[in-house]
Amino acid sequence: MKKIMLSVMTAIAFTACTGNKTASPEKAQSFSYEVDKFADLQILRYQVPGFESLTLNQKQLLYHLSLAAIMGRDILFDQNCRYNLAVRRTLEAITENYKGDRSSADYKAMEVYLKRVWFSNGIHHHYGEEKFVPGFSEEFFVSAVKGLDPNAVPVRDGQTVDQFLAELVPVIFDPLVLSKRTVQSGDQDLILASANNYYGGGITQHEVEAFYDKMKDPKDETPISYGLNSRLVKEDGKIVEKVWKVGGLYTQAIEKIVAELQLAVPFAENENQKKVIETLISYYKTGDLKEFDAYAVLWVKDTVSEVDFINGFTETYGDPLGMKASWESTVNFVNKEATKRTIVISNNAQWFEDNSPVDSRFKKKEVKGVSAKVITVAMLGGDCYPATPIGINLPNADWIRKDHGSKSVTIENITEAYDKASQGSGFNEEFVWSDKEREAIKTYGFLTDNLHTDLHECLGHGSGQLLPGVASDALKAYSSTLEETRADLFGLYYIADPKLVELGLVPDAEAYKAEYYKYIMNGLMSQLVRIELGKNVEEAHMRNRQLIAKWAFEQGKADNVIELKKKEGKTYVVVNDYAKLRELFGKLLAEVQRIKSEGDFAAGKQLVEDYAVKVDPELHAEVLKRYAALNLAPYKGFVNPVMKLVKNEKGEVTDVTLDYTEGYTQQMVRYGKEYSFLPTYND
Repeated sequence: MKKIMLSVMTAIAFTACTGNKTASPEKAQSFSYEVDKFADLQILRYQVPGFESLTLNQKQLLYHLSLAAIMGRDILFDQNCRYNLAVRRTLEAITENYKGDRSSADYKAMEVYLKRVWFSNGIHHHYGEEKFVPGFSEEFFVSAVKGLDPNAVPVRDGQTVDQFLAELVPVIFDPLVLSKRTVQSGDQDLILASANNYYGGGITQHEVEAFYDKMKDPKDETPISYGLNSRLVKEDGKIVEKVWKVGGLYTQAIEKIVAELQLAVPFAENENQKKVIETLISYYKTGDLKEFDAYAVLWVKDTVSEVDFINGFTETYGDPLGMKASWESTVNFVNKEATKRTIVISNNAQWFEDNSPVDSRFKKKEVKGVSAKVITVAMLGGDCYPATPIGINLPNADWIRKDHGSKSVTIENITEAYDKASQGSGFNEEFVWSDKEREAIKTYGFLTDNLHTDLHECLGHGSGQLLPGVASDALKAYSSTLEETRADLFGLYYIADPKLVELGLVPDAEAYKAEYYKYIMNGLMSQLVRIELGKNVEEAHMRNRQLIAKWAFEQGKADNVIELKKKEGKTYVVVNDYAKLRELFGKLLAEVQRIKSEGDFAAGKQLVEDYAVKVDPELHAEVLKRYAALNLAPYKGFVNPVMKLVKNEKGEVTDVTLDYTEGYTQQMVRYGKEYSFLPTYND
């Protein structure tokens, strides 16, 4: 639970801050950031500055790690829903072979639907979790499938095309079938209510919890991440794990990942990095979670390599119980100049821990191994593609974080792409209360956004400790939201601290107000543009932001800390007392840390359900109407650059180059042909 995803306000806030950037106007004009726009999505490119200056060895290391980052694409599709590969491959077959009118409304709507499936790695919205409503008719789809060569239709063994359609049509068109990818709250069986593929059919939440509870030893101080890399299924009435490994479930894709990792080993920058890659390979081959922990310890200790990567079953946002991990990958190298600020933060980690407003019982007496850097990402894969976080902090295991530390990154070339692509949007003029706040955002916004990400990842996730005997998964379905809440609050509390001025991280004591205003406005209002009218907040990061903003709004009413004011019939957020707002952030941070440290499930559940889920329908409708007039896409994602080997006449690699010209559809079709290794059905 250690990603930070970009908020609507953060994405737009980068717009007005180019005065703080180093990229020249000529460079910005020569590079086209926008690639495509459809539904509620905008597809962008990101640049990889500094790649040309890397050594040939580093470039080849990046090349093989980048191929490994793409090889597991099918895994995430299958994890998100057992029908995703069937839907994707059927629609791709139609677009490649359709003989009818490609200008018809049905065909155009199908193209948009497929683009959305590509973007969300499945048939459910990547943030909202709801199943997409197709804009094309069932009749069109059935006719298009029947018009294909039967060999192009991804039927099950022994299944006819008619039988295939009978199975797949409700998956696409019936709103009651597999309606929500992940359900993480409410008084219902979260496993049975979720459409994801982490658990086999018929398994209940009670059975899952009982299965893993039997495995756990409360006296184990170095517990494995139970269930992290497997699907839980029933076979002959017995519950068993199908492990994701070579020779196990998803082996066809994992073997390809391993092959590229093996090719990367000779180019490792040092012996420790070599051991990191080799241990990851061993874990993929064995599926042994002890081996995964060994890999994580080696990885977190590698703080000297310039090239770095994440590859594997990592984050647990998609599992209703917060146990099983989606497959993801990023490949990157350090941005040395920007990393200077994160070095300052990590070097002062103990001071921040000691001065935190939380109870001393929950503080780490000795902060170990906290490292942070700003990176340039070179390839995105799995659950980091096309939508990507702007910051990551790993490993997730609490005992590793306590004994060995954590490693945090802020992905600045991604925030750079958001910045450049969003210029002149009109968002601030529409939603920000006055010129005073707009000027603060213009002056400080880019700096404080990146700094809040640094604090969130480096210190927020790395802070605090569990009390002895408290299980790391004690908060269950609410763990992701509460962990992101905790990390955000840590960053918010400290971004206003005079210590940051003393350390030279902010220019003055006024800078933090830009971040406070944007955060509260986003949590109370602007992020609502990402939610369909009448729906609740589902995604963990969005819940976290609303929880903080709504709690602060309600708790500060007596002192009029925050107001919702009307001007010309429109609602605006007004922050009247920034100092008291910081006090509220500190108070809530202390409570959320207590909830985590004590494993207080009941209190955590109440906090989330009371503040993070429900939406004011009248305010929601207003925000949607105002945002629609701006003609902006609330969600953004990226295409990857294409890495190419340059060889001489002897076949020797002399360089690796980046090609930025590939389009969104072009890339998705190519990935579907070149990097699709799993069977359509992985039952």
